[in-house]
Amino acid sequence: MNDHTTTTASVPGPRTPELPPPPERVRAVPADGDLGGQITQGYWETFEGEASRTGLVTIARRLPAIVVQVWGTAWRADARAAVLVAVLQLVSAAMVSAGLIASLGILQKVFAGGATGERIRAALPALAVVAVLLMLRGLVDAGISHWQARLGPRVRQQLEADFLALTSRIELAAVDDPTWADEVRRANDRGLYYAKESVNKTIELASAVLALLGAAGVLGVLHPVLLVLLLAAVVPKGAASVHSIRAGYLSAVRQSTLRRRMLQFSWVLFERDTAPELRASNAQQALLDEHRALSARITDEEVALGEHQSRAALLGRALGGLGMFATYAALAWMLGAGWMPLATGGAAYLAIQASQSALLRLVIAGHQVFEHALWVEDLKRFEESCRARLPRTGAPAPAAVKEIEVRDVHFTYPQGKQALRGVSLTLEAGRRYAFVGANGSGKSTLSRILAGLYEPTEGTVRWDGTDVRRFDAASLTGRVALVLQDPGHWPLSALANITIGSGNITTADPDRVMRAVRATGADRVIADLDHQWDTVLSPQFEGGAELSDGNWSKIACARALNDDDAPLLVMDEPTASMDPLAEDRLFRAVLDEYAGPDTITVLVSHRLAPAVACDQVLVFDQGRIVEAGSHRELIALGGTYAEMFETQAAAYRSNR
Repeated sequence: MNDHTTTTASVPGPRTPELPPPPERVRAVPADGDLGGQITQGYWETFEGEASRTGLVTIARRLPAIVVQVWGTAWRADARAAVLVAVLQLVSAAMVSAGLIASLGILQKVFAGGATGERIRAALPALAVVAVLLMLRGLVDAGISHWQARLGPRVRQQLEADFLALTSRIELAAVDDPTWADEVRRANDRGLYYAKESVNKTIELASAVLALLGAAGVLGVLHPVLLVLLLAAVVPKGAASVHSIRAGYLSAVRQSTLRRRMLQFSWVLFERDTAPELRASNAQQALLDEHRALSARITDEEVALGEHQSRAALLGRALGGLGMFATYAALAWMLGAGWMPLATGGAAYLAIQASQSALLRLVIAGHQVFEHALWVEDLKRFEESCRARLPRTGAPAPAAVKEIEVRDVHFTYPQGKQALRGVSLTLEAGRRYAFVGANGSGKSTLSRILAGLYEPTEGTVRWDGTDVRRFDAASLTGRVALVLQDPGHWPLSALANITIGSGNITTADPDRVMRAVRATGADRVIADLDHQWDTVLSPQFEGGAELSDGNWSKIACARALNDDDAPLLVMDEPTASMDPLAEDRLFRAVLDEYAGPDTITVLVSHRLAPAVACDQVLVFDQGRIVEAGSHRELIALGGTYAEMFETQAAAYRSNR
């Protein structure tokens, strides 16, 4: 199609299957099979792999790596706060050990021989040491709380920045994938929250470990058997907690799609965009019933989860109680048998109490860190998958292009729908092209491939002979001025809605912006706003404005035309919501003012009036180009285009 008058015979596309009548019973959401399996199966039995196999030994082995990963994030967020928290934790733990040793000295003095007054006076120095240690430890703990409070928000900021930087740049085909939609929702709702919380829980874990080392060290010196018995008392509780945490995690992962669907029903019940039609159609009760049905399924699962977790906790506490009874029984037997002096027994009791408290804190904090780590690892896996799907990097795309060659391009969406089947064409600078055809024929998909938003499944796109896959993807899209069928309604000022098309919302070129808004009619839209350029284009903000679809289209077109240095201008159904006069004015401005000798202009439209003024019209049907040529050539051909044009023209000539 290098010459300017090429025409091709109509090529039949795949046969469209006949649609059967709908069932009488409407299904608003997919069946269980689309929600991740049978909901009646035990959620703790449905997953295999790392999470479902994790036990106490595995947790103990993985915790150090988890702590290192979490503190790596904390270091990047605020290195000074992270270091100070760690140092103060060590100081606090040392004070716990010193306090126990001082307490042993107090008991030895109190239970020694001699008059009561002399024994008390002898214990006073050790009492003073304990008092000072308690006061200093209170100050140290306050310092830990202070720096921990500074660290948490900075960790959240760092995590969110990293997350949004990835998700906003991932290739468009990934965003179209429903699996990605579940994963990004889960990562945003759970992963980011638990990643931030994991810093605090890791601090608690470190505090418990250090306190336990101090107390258990003292207890081990007094008698090692007591330390072994104490471990036997705490381990069952830890095992029960790990089992409960794992069950909760697997249940939440399993319900991810179901919860997302329920949230969508929640949003349509209170979102501004759906509010008018919701009330006009009296659909509230139908949507509430559907929300209630989805919520009931989640509630049943949560109730079953709670019952399962309570049974596991009961068993763990029962076994732990037996272990604690054995510990105190052993201590009593040692005292009665004379194996241990009374003062040492008192110190052992204090050490047992301190060790038990530290162990319980360790179990709780360890389990929470592990639970959070499951979600953090889920977040990290998601971020790694995003990195694998980031747009390619390479050489900068050229600032000008004379010819774009599309050769045998196929494209299939993630859901499996094939949108393009062997499309080939050549676009030349200074020429204007119209893509026309029925809905779903592939013209919008090809326009997105030309704009660099999609990569072909098969085939190539070349700019002046160079495969675009050799160019940096961001550089390529930056060379394209694009208007989409459904443009973004940015909740920004009117001016920022124009300049954002060039990646900027803080500065503007006044002359360029005025030229763009005048060409599209957006100047009159903005002039009627209360604060004109400064008006926020969202009614959900004070002083904001709500635009009609037609006016949003004018803003979107001005956004594209503001980037008048782009060598490729693609306008995908830009006037579908405009009145005929606004549409005619826009296309005249585009074709007369912006479609210059150095610009390749592509117009995608159902309405064929703009096609008349284009140099070449390409007719799409079920993923193929079935006709190509000028308006006059295609009318003379008497094929699909001629039939479409005559149908639209007849509607205006009709006397009905």
